[in-house]
Amino acid sequence: MTTLPEQPLDDIAAPAETRKTRDWLLLGISLGYFMVLLDTTVVVVALPAIAEEFHASVDSLQWISNGYTLTFAALLLTAGALSDRLGAKQLFLYSSGAFALVSAISIAAPNTLSLVVLRGLLGLFGAGLLPTSMALFVNSYPDPGKRARAMGVWAAITGVALAAGPLIGGVLTDTLGWRAIFAVNVPVAALSIAITAKKAPATAPKRDRGLDLPGQLTGIACLGLLTYGLIAGGESGFGDPVVLSTLAAAVVMGVAFVIVERSRRGDVMLPMSLFGSSTFSAGLLAGLLVNFGLSGAMFVLSLFFQTVDHASAMKTGLLFLPLTLPTAFNGSNAGKLVAKIGPRIPATIGFVLMGAGTLLQVPFMHTSASQIGSMAGLLLLGFGISFAMPSLISAVISSVPKHHAGIGGGALNAARQSGAVLGVAILGVVIGSGDGSQHYGLAMGIAGALLLVGALVVAGFVGRRAPGTEK
Repeated sequence: MTTLPEQPLDDIAAPAETRKTRDWLLLGISLGYFMVLLDTTVVVVALPAIAEEFHASVDSLQWISNGYTLTFAALLLTAGALSDRLGAKQLFLYSSGAFALVSAISIAAPNTLSLVVLRGLLGLFGAGLLPTSMALFVNSYPDPGKRARAMGVWAAITGVALAAGPLIGGVLTDTLGWRAIFAVNVPVAALSIAITAKKAPATAPKRDRGLDLPGQLTGIACLGLLTYGLIAGGESGFGDPVVLSTLAAAVVMGVAFVIVERSRRGDVMLPMSLFGSSTFSAGLLAGLLVNFGLSGAMFVLSLFFQTVDHASAMKTGLLFLPLTLPTAFNGSNAGKLVAKIGPRIPATIGFVLMGAGTLLQVPFMHTSASQIGSMAGLLLLGFGISFAMPSLISAVISSVPKHHAGIGGGALNAARQSGAVLGVAILGVVIGSGDGSQHYGLAMGIAGALLLVGALVVAGFVGRRAPGTEK
């Protein structure tokens, strides 16, 4: 429920000093989100090393990965309300500092449980960075066309974090040990804080803004129970009474969340009226499918490379390099394309490339050329992400009223992180159901098929309205 600062920077005939300030601010908030996204993937290639030191099982590794994304997804919308109460700039700075502090503490994690808890805390403070950065970002670029191009730059910077995480994690794990992956956040946070504190406009706190605790509690309960049920089902079987009752409780909490949000008056975490837009609804579903496929595939491939192909952590990071390259340079081109023709076609192209890149790897997982096939598939996956993400962000934000821009961005990213949680949980169950490489291939096949479903969703339901026509 993030509101925007009252005096936006004007893109029309903006003086050079204003443009320079805006560019610095874009860098500062991009670094903040860079840090958040980096932590979603940097731990992936370190999982086997963590498992070796702590003697952790597959389900424990799932919780180490999901401990972060679970709290991140569950608290995004509440962070938007806190942004209103404290001010976007203030919450961004508080969250960045806390993120750096918890990262430093994570270096000394003594066991699996403590690492899961610390990863959960990182997700909590990471959730405070996203809606605040989106509010500052949208306000700095009020013109939709210029905003779409700037989002391409933003997506390129943050896309590098998402894709470079495995490479950075692999190099650090093999040279300094897996604990070093958490040290990266400290200097990045310091630079982001320094830039944002100086360049971001002040935002007035709104102390009368509510937090919608009923919606928050039911949303957290739904996602937490669903994740636990899926992971426990892979360990104990889905016929287990505890697993069945947990999944049933997740459904009940999901229904309760919808009822609460529909009936609540005043400060609501997620206005149900926004779902009257097919672009908004389809954008959230597509965002969930993007991260289901991406995070799930990266989890599966990291374990496959290191446990089946016996690659080192550093080599595994290098194998993920083709995923990094397109996101580093194609995001700005995708942003320009969205500004010119709208988000529908670029998003559809992105999903098709992602689905094809994921499915391409399936037949190679049974041959000696598995790493070559995976790298080719990851290159397509990287190009797909670079098209899909700027398009989805532009589509969702342009489909909601301006005063709900923070909610729109927060909802999209909550959907994306929920997809990441489900991708790791569900595909982790698939690869944990047997010892053969065929289970890895099946998991990748599921991810690829769902990404192609995302292409159909975007092509059929994301509006063709130009991004400049806002409500």
